Amino acid sequence: MSSIIEQIEREIAKLETATTRKNRGTILSVGDGVAKIDGLSKVMYNEMIEFPGGLTGIALNLEEEAVGCVVLGDTSNLKEGDEVNTTGRLLSVPVGRELLGRVVDALGQPVDGKGPVEAREFFPVEKIAPGIIPRKSVDQPLQTGIMAIDAMIPIGRGQRELIIGDRQTGKTTIAIDTILNQAQINNQAKKADGAFPEDFRPVYSIYVAVGQKNSNIARTIGAFEAHGAMEYTIVVAAPAADNPANQYLAPYAGCAMGEWFMQNGMDAVIIYDDLSKQAVAYRQMSLVLKRPSGREAYPGDVFYLHSRLLERAARMNEENGNGSLTALPIIETQAGDVAAYIPTNVISITDGQIFLETDLFNQGIRPAISVGLSVSRVGSAAQIKAIKQVAGTVKLELAQFRELQAFAQFGSDLDAKTKAQLDRGSRIVELFKQPAFSPKAAEVQVALMWAVQNGYFDDIAVTGVTQAIGALEEILLTKREGLLAKIRSEKQITDVIAAELKEAVESWKSGYAG
Repeated sequence: MSSIIEQIEREIAKLETATTRKNRGTILSVGDGVAKIDGLSKVMYNEMIEFPGGLTGIALNLEEEAVGCVVLGDTSNLKEGDEVNTTGRLLSVPVGRELLGRVVDALGQPVDGKGPVEAREFFPVEKIAPGIIPRKSVDQPLQTGIMAIDAMIPIGRGQRELIIGDRQTGKTTIAIDTILNQAQINNQAKKADGAFPEDFRPVYSIYVAVGQKNSNIARTIGAFEAHGAMEYTIVVAAPAADNPANQYLAPYAGCAMGEWFMQNGMDAVIIYDDLSKQAVAYRQMSLVLKRPSGREAYPGDVFYLHSRLLERAARMNEENGNGSLTALPIIETQAGDVAAYIPTNVISITDGQIFLETDLFNQGIRPAISVGLSVSRVGSAAQIKAIKQVAGTVKLELAQFRELQAFAQFGSDLDAKTKAQLDRGSRIVELFKQPAFSPKAAEVQVALMWAVQNGYFDDIAVTGVTQAIGALEEILLTKREGLLAKIRSEKQITDVIAAELKEAVESWKSGYAG
């Protein structure tokens, strides 16, 4: 008897009592993924609403007569008169290392068939961006593995760099290469026991796919898995078949997941592919919610839609954990029109843009980066010294080459200086051609650019430069690992390294038959 009493006493001690306030309402109308609800007098903006059948909604329009709510899921089973409840919680998603290697939807629910995500923490999808005081200036490089970008348009950890261009110009390829390169660097630094050295800062990746075909998303995930990048990557998928609410929320959900790394003193990079489709989804939701439309039928707060997302990317100072979140948003242009509404909005929010030209892409120059229209407002602050030494004048040389090329088409008589500039420029163009999914390590980039800048390719025909660069790269990777390791550790070209580079390149050149 006493044991039963003791058990009851233990149960009573564990018992917790608290009052919960629930606000109940009824659906007035539902259609196009939006429900009008009556009776939710205590609802908060962006609060999660419980619908029948386990559906979740978000309160977006707080009107005098009713609440406009966007439903995340299939609304076909909802009908007028159904009861809904407030939850008292703002929309949150799971965060943490447990999400690495997983494919989740806009609410952080797994869609890869690998079982539930055992996350211990949740972050709200909407959060105020860090202020000026906790931030630090960007001075650590985020190597993309793409020579043209790392040399001319460097990206730093904590930066926001826009990737912009028409459809089918290679925007997603640049994003994928960046993620593959982070995995390559992480794997190279990893010790035998699977841990990272104390002085090494790995970069984790979040890839947000908005409004894309399922087949394209599957192809991207396949590339991550094939190159061993999935263990450092979270994929947030809101495909074209998803409702507009999920496409609107997915970038914010991915940002919350990236912020967890930043707030815990780690580095992360997030790709939004692409924000044009998020803006279209938001326009669709806004019009159904009867919000007034503005330019191109977008609502007046479409700028705020993207600014409150991209401002959350930052490099934090030591007192605030020293973490960073780098954002690479993608925007699709129509016929190269960078002065359209959404492109100009995002250009004004970001710290530079990589502009991809259709003409260059069609000429076989890939990545098809326009030197004139691309810029990084962080600049060489986000470059290691070795790359600064070999790439300091490359952007100017290439820009001058593009100008001269246009004039050279009309005149046949060119002076020696102009001809030399054209020859050097055409070789730099060949140097920067790079196939998809093959990022190059920083030390390899340095060695190849050093060889081109020092004239070792000047006597090779332009058509054979790509092949020659490939041959030199293979020699460096297979027979000159010690030299590459020195460049990697020193992060600059010392006199000793320069002498070794000269010996290595001349040795290769003497045996290269073309």
